[in-house]
Amino acid sequence: MSDSSITVTVKLFAAYQEAYSLPELTLTFPTQTPVGEVLDRLLEEKPQLEQWRNITRFGVNLQFVEPNTPLQNGDEVVLIPPVSGG
Repeated sequence: MSDSSITVTVKLFAAYQEAYSLPELTLTFPTQTPVGEVLDRLLEEKPQLEQWRNITRFGVNLQFVEPNTPLQNGDEVVLIPPVSGG
C-alpha cells in the first residue's frame, strides 16, 4: 500500500557525494521515518562514511532539523558533513 511508504530525495555533498558518485538519491521509507534513519541507511550501504555519523547535520526542505524529525512524502533531505575551509 502506498500509504505506508514515503519517497524522499537525498542531496549528497562532500564525502557522501564522493562515496556514491552521485549528486542525489531517491529513497523510500516507511511513513513517520525520522530523518536520522536516512543516514543509517547510507552508512549501511557505504560503511566508509561511518566516521561522519556523529558530526553530520540534517536539513529537510532547506531547514536544519533534529535527527528525530519525521519525514514526509516528497521531502528533500540534505546531509551536511563538516566542510573544511581553505
